[in-house]
Amino acid sequence: MDIRAQESPYKGKTGLRRVLNATRYSLAGLAAAARHEDAFRQELFLLAILAPLAFTLGKSAVERVLLIGCLFLVLIVELINSAVEATVDRISFEDHRLAKRAKDIGSAAVMLALLNAAFVWGFIILS
Repeated sequence: MDIRAQESPYKGKTGLRRVLNATRYSLAGLAAAARHEDAFRQELFLLAILAPLAFTLGKSAVERVLLIGCLFLVLIVELINSAVEATVDRISFEDHRLAKRAKDIGSAAVMLALLNAAFVWGFIILS
């Protein structure tokens, strides 16, 4: 018996089929975030404005990668935060201390990613 079948009925795909499915699911996730999450759209807009600017402000390839990479980190953390929030809301809209804690921790992660981006941009621009 295939042990993967016991974990989830969706774990059976392998090889190229798995890669294609994963790509399709990932693109659907990005589209859902862009459609339903205001914060994600705002951060995506920030990336669209600042990424081209990174090529002029960064003096080296490493600086450019840091400037753009920290912006992508903000998007990644926002996606995870949005997934946590959607999961908590799917379970219940009822006020619960653990639901609040999960949402607050996700929000804190986004805030730290934004502070990191501000620090990286500030440090590179001022140096």
